[in-house]
Amino acid sequence: MSALSQIRQIDYTVVFARDMDAMRRFYEMVMEFPLQRTLGDNWIEYRVGATTLALTRHGVLFNDAPPAAGALSLQLAFRVAPDQVSACAASLESKGVAPVLPLTDQPWGHRTVFFRDPDGNVLEIFAEI
Repeated sequence: MSALSQIRQIDYTVVFARDMDAMRRFYEMVMEFPLQRTLGDNWIEYRVGATTLALTRHGVLFNDAPPAAGALSLQLAFRVAPDQVSACAASLESKGVAPVLPLTDQPWGHRTVFFRDPDGNVLEIFAEI
């Protein structure tokens, strides 16, 4: 058995932000994720359940050009209890976040709502139903 086959979880996810200030406001104020730590203006971590979601600027470690505005590059899915999906959707809408795909019971057994963060990343709140 290879060492790579022993990986069992994603410990943290890093989002390379185009607009760090807008992204920070979104994940703190809209998503209400608790701030875990900051390492200066270029690295911010949030606690999301058992994992860490980090924001960083392009060019800190990797000097790739950021994707063009409007170019889809990332989807994050956040699991909640089935009765919480509609409550989350209502909370987002009350904060001015419009769904890109509204609250829907999907044929694959998920209740979902899809929306975007300030950089255009697709976010999903879902529950298995």
